[in-house]
Amino acid sequence: MIRLSAFADEASASLCEQIEALQASDIPYIELRGINGKNVSAISEKEAHEYKKQLDEGGIEVFSIGSPIGKIKLGEGMEEHFGLLRHICRLANIFGTERIRVFSFYEAYGRDEEVFSALRTMVGIAEEYGVCLYHENEKGIWGDTAERVMKIKENVEGLRFVYDPANFIECGEAPEVTLPLLFDSISYFHIKDALLDERCVVPAGYGDGRIAELIDRIGDRDITLSLEPHLMVFQGYTELDSTKMQDRFVYSTNAEAFRAAADALKGLLIAAGYKKCDGGYMP
Repeated sequence: MIRLSAFADEASASLCEQIEALQASDIPYIELRGINGKNVSAISEKEAHEYKKQLDEGGIEVFSIGSPIGKIKLGEGMEEHFGLLRHICRLANIFGTERIRVFSFYEAYGRDEEVFSALRTMVGIAEEYGVCLYHENEKGIWGDTAERVMKIKENVEGLRFVYDPANFIECGEAPEVTLPLLFDSISYFHIKDALLDERCVVPAGYGDGRIAELIDRIGDRDITLSLEPHLMVFQGYTELDSTKMQDRFVYSTNAEAFRAAADALKGLLIAAGYKKCDGGYMP
């Protein structure tokens, strides 16, 4: 079965409107990143309980916490950052998810053992709270290429992996290399497509990310595809990434862009022979 999740903060900053956008696109899971104008790492445990109730009432389950952990310069404020991870782990417990998305640090090239050591510490912290960390490939961090992702896998036991095809493309990494190499090591996928020549983000199936091939490879695996459209600049994006995104597709609202991205992904699933069923899509 393929299950669909999404970064619904790309539809709206408001959690209420995020829930509405997920319901409208029939997506039952959310990857929490921004809530009511705050990064998920900045909300309190009290707020988390309130938001969990709101999500439950809307029939939305938290699939993962899309945390910013590991998106700092390696070696700067590490103990404070590890403390923030502990806070996010407590939030994950409140939201009822065992997954936290993380990264592998800026300005870390050539410092392999330091990266591995920091990631091992992070995995150990997560294990204390009964949660797992999922490393995402991201431009500018140590694990931005398929080769370095494989090195992390070989050197950091207990860490799991998210595959983002558009992020690889933005690093000049072609999917015909990254997808076969990493596919069997990936726990879930971020669905964001991009054009290799222009390095601009487009809806799933309109770029060079080979999303249709990715879907074909899934076969009989149980997999979650977490939609991360990036088709419009959403509130909070500039706090996460100072790179200006280029828009090939233009939408009047973030909600419209989110719906278009969801429709594009579902269109690829239907074209691949999947049918909607209770909880997801089945071949």
